[in-house]
Amino acid sequence: MRRTSEETKAVILAAARERFAADGYQRATIRAIASDAGIDPAMVMRYFGNKEKLFAAAADFDLRFPDLNAIPRETVGKTLIAHFLDRWEDDEGMLILLRTGVTNEAVAARMRDIFALQLGPLIARLHGDPSQAPSRAGLASTQVLGMALCRYVLRLPPVVAMSRDEIVDWLGPTLQRYLLE
Repeated sequence: MRRTSEETKAVILAAARERFAADGYQRATIRAIASDAGIDPAMVMRYFGNKEKLFAAAADFDLRFPDLNAIPRETVGKTLIAHFLDRWEDDEGMLILLRTGVTNEAVAARMRDIFALQLGPLIARLHGDPSQAPSRAGLASTQVLGMALCRYVLRLPPVVAMSRDEIVDWLGPTLQRYLLE
């Protein structure tokens, strides 16, 4: 069966996401990704150029924030932590960034950009004081990323054992404070 170029790119990206998630950026190889995708390594290079560009494409994602104007203001913190739990559990791209970002500066920079460029403007709109948005976004990120690191990467038993509702109840008020108070 012959694939279109878009189908081939999608297969490569899917294989890359899985390989980066399993092996991390450093250990993942173009050869292994190509093998997982069932194609020649030259095809990966043709479509993406190099490992760094492939990783950037595999880890390119939108945080897809919900419409916070449609919810009561006092539930914004809980809504966002629930949203992030959904994103961590449904999108391996975020897990790839988290695992790899702690050991690779280029990946860490990518993660900083994603959170600064997407969370910062959201907070500026919510809070109304754009000058505080970077600090508030940074503090909110500590909660979201810290929770994700402990729950999904380090798998700390007490955090893994918590239900989704417990995490939302614990972290929601903290996020609420960072976002709006």
